[in-house]
Amino acid sequence: MDLLLSAAQVALSPAALLAVVLGCLLGVVFGAIPGLTFTVAMALVVPMSFSLDTAPAIGLLLGTYIGGMTGGSVSAILLGIPGTPSAAATVLDGYALTRRGKASLALGTAVVASAFGGLVSLVVMVVSVDLVARIAMQFGPAETFGLLIFGLSTICGLSQKSLTKGLIAGVLGLLIMTIGIDEMEGVQRLTFGTIVMQQGISLLVAMIALFAVPHVIDAFVQYYSNKKQLNASADVRAELPSLKDLGRDFWLMLRCAILGTGIGAIPGTGGPIAAFLAYAHAQKSSKTPEKFGKGEMAGVVAPETANNAVTGGAMIPLLSLGIPGDPATAILLSGLLIHGLIPGPMLFIQNPGEIYQIYLAIIVAYIAVVFIQLLGIRFFVQLLRVPAHLLAVGIVIMCGYGAFAIRNSVFDVVSVAILGALSYGLARVGIPLTPIILGLVLGPSIEREFRTAMILSDNNLDIFYTSIPAAFFIGLSILIVGLQVVRSMRGPFKSSMTETESDASVQPK
Repeated sequence: MDLLLSAAQVALSPAALLAVVLGCLLGVVFGAIPGLTFTVAMALVVPMSFSLDTAPAIGLLLGTYIGGMTGGSVSAILLGIPGTPSAAATVLDGYALTRRGKASLALGTAVVASAFGGLVSLVVMVVSVDLVARIAMQFGPAETFGLLIFGLSTICGLSQKSLTKGLIAGVLGLLIMTIGIDEMEGVQRLTFGTIVMQQGISLLVAMIALFAVPHVIDAFVQYYSNKKQLNASADVRAELPSLKDLGRDFWLMLRCAILGTGIGAIPGTGGPIAAFLAYAHAQKSSKTPEKFGKGEMAGVVAPETANNAVTGGAMIPLLSLGIPGDPATAILLSGLLIHGLIPGPMLFIQNPGEIYQIYLAIIVAYIAVVFIQLLGIRFFVQLLRVPAHLLAVGIVIMCGYGAFAIRNSVFDVVSVAILGALSYGLARVGIPLTPIILGLVLGPSIEREFRTAMILSDNNLDIFYTSIPAAFFIGLSILIVGLQVVRSMRGPFKSSMTETESDASVQPK
């Protein structure tokens, strides 16, 4: 108890609190701007932490990390453009709620769900850091491949009315991610002999193209065709979900928080995978799955809870084993090392006070993010008062700058234009865009884990069914796809039977 009190005195000092709040504010701002992710913000604040004491320095980095994870939902809900890859699943229902005039409630719900997921993951991290780390380390390439294939099977649930179109979209996403240089063998793939395409397509570039450009084109089409555009900003106050709504979604948030923590504890996965898995779980467990994608609040609650729970989960292997799970935690690891904290089992023995300071900084960060987001909602939704065609001009500038800033490459800006025009055409013919993003998110990890597993097993496929976790996830994926195929085949049969019965009923007797 004395150690906890002394850690609290340091972690709750004015300097440490100011650093956490500043980090949260930077994270929210960078996370809300497509292309400028919180990873970029963390890279920028690392030099700032050199001259700070340990508690303020770590608090600054943690605040940026947590603020950025929650900030991605702002543009996802208001503009239909995810600020971070982890917010891609939030777009599906968040933007639909905005178009129905519920932007404030959607943002308020996202804030509450984010804080809940993050704090639950913190509790799991504190009470079971050693156990969860051991379990996560049992996931080798084969097990991770099975988990990712299970995630890819959620394409069936995101295919809207046509399973075939959903699978086409998923394959397109997998094809786009293969463009560039093969990381394992160094060969060119789908570059058509050009040097510039060897860069490949960045995930952030693809997200900007798939979500932002169709929105911009549609805004200009509606403006020049003199169609009336919706004003979804009548209510601009900060609106939180009611206790009744929170009670209704409590078990869903708890399940998604545990799911996100588990996914985050597995190195190489991260927020996007957790968000899509949580969204698929919410849709499958809902009594009204047909409402998803049309403005269902559970479609915001589930991904926002899961992707923020990843923050606590990712800290488990980082602190206990010194293994970062994604670029953000790799930057956080560098910050710890700079200040003399070496993650691993000995960290909990040699620096228990600093561990408590990290826990308290995470709690403070989530409290700060809640207040920043709630105070900012009134200003965020003012964007919706701007005429759609003028807002589209700003989006074009913002997305162009964001795409260029990712790698300082003009190729990325051109890629946004080409992929954006392609995605607009696909949307017009009824091919859903979300499975494309899912293919882009999961494709590189699936390929990497599969090829690594094959190398370890000397090209023997036995590795995938002799491992119980890998066989379980692959079998579950086959079951989900099979059930969806059967359901899609029964749909036309039922409709034809209904038409036959109706025709028979109107015939004269």
